[in-house]
Amino acid sequence: MQYPNTNNFFIVVEKKSSLSIRKDRFPLCYGKYSEIRTPDFEFRFTLNGEIKTIRGLSVNWPHPADQLKRTDGNDWVYYTVGDKSSENGIISWLGEYYLPCLPYPSNSVWEVNYFSNPAIMNGFAAWSQLYADLHGGSAKNRLHSRAKEIVHLILQNNDNVLHERAQQLHAIIGGGVTVLPPDTRHVDYEVIPLMISDGCLYHCKFCCVKTIQRFQARSKDNILEQIQQLKTFYGRNIENYHSLFLGNHDALASGEELICFAATEAFQTFGFGEYRAKMPMLFLFGSIGSFLKAEEHFFAKLNQLPFYTFINIGFESVDPPTLQSIQKPVDASLVREAFRKMQNINSLYTNIEITGNFLLGEQLSQEHDHSLANLLSEAEIPSPSKGAVYLSPLQDNPKRRELLPRFFEIKNQSKLPVYIYLIQRL
Repeated sequence: MQYPNTNNFFIVVEKKSSLSIRKDRFPLCYGKYSEIRTPDFEFRFTLNGEIKTIRGLSVNWPHPADQLKRTDGNDWVYYTVGDKSSENGIISWLGEYYLPCLPYPSNSVWEVNYFSNPAIMNGFAAWSQLYADLHGGSAKNRLHSRAKEIVHLILQNNDNVLHERAQQLHAIIGGGVTVLPPDTRHVDYEVIPLMISDGCLYHCKFCCVKTIQRFQARSKDNILEQIQQLKTFYGRNIENYHSLFLGNHDALASGEELICFAATEAFQTFGFGEYRAKMPMLFLFGSIGSFLKAEEHFFAKLNQLPFYTFINIGFESVDPPTLQSIQKPVDASLVREAFRKMQNINSLYTNIEITGNFLLGEQLSQEHDHSLANLLSEAEIPSPSKGAVYLSPLQDNPKRRELLPRFFEIKNQSKLPVYIYLIQRL
């Protein structure tokens, strides 16, 4: 319901949008949220009263569909639709209509420094002004009782509180999430993170997001404690989540028992079966070694879980000299074997989708590109839209936009969907 206010803004309490994320909806919105509109800006808030998005409404805003979004890790990400980069636009290389522009170093082929755009930065200033206006007693006194309730929640979540809440989230799971699986783009990166392991089986030279820790699975007691604390942390806003990320960098190596235990417990405790319009999604990373080790009965059991599961495998390259130069401790034959298994699993199981990552970079040889293009051109197709391949630009590419022609050359030869992988944290 909408409540007008004499301070020149309107409040909409618990507006209901589609629970399913519509990729072609402008501006991007989903779930339940409250909204405050001023003549120049639209502010959306979670069910806990935390600021979630800011969108400009005036002609000075870069594009009517563009918006700022705050993550649970308290990063402000600018979503833009304003670059074509090819005849088909952003969606042709990202798989989405929006490009998330991150406030920290990442690996995008096209970067936007929104901090240098006064029109966008005015959104933050407007949010500060709105908070001050809401804090004024005279404004609150003129509000309807339901509007007062949401304003009370908003005022409890100032910038310092939001920063502390992000630290609390990281404390619960034992550290920040340095990278999310690329498949989390399907849910706009809105996942509840649950750590079931630490470290990685491999420590590749090129990798800039993994730790130097040796791989170690978490205990069931630790996982149960995280689940209970996460339920409290998300509070009412847990209704807006239908996706779970089992971390960290090689959760697949944790094994069948621990993965299924964590997924089942989280499903029940987080109420994923109660509010959701469609099957919840489960995301995790896997290495070539853990993927090849996983047996058929594991995938059969995983397929029976109440999730649609994405497992993302780090292949990196099928070219032996490239594998050697990036110090990935596998040979090309194992990469090919795992790639064949990916296609096989995707053809056998309805509720499982294996995706894979390969590298993209100026420093990489033409043979890397050619061997990858050949591999993808010979792929079997279990489904026209299943089993995406992501090309991850190396972070130290000096001319990132020049990578797009190399990307499209590989993509155009592939029988599988191919997209750019943006390293996004939480």
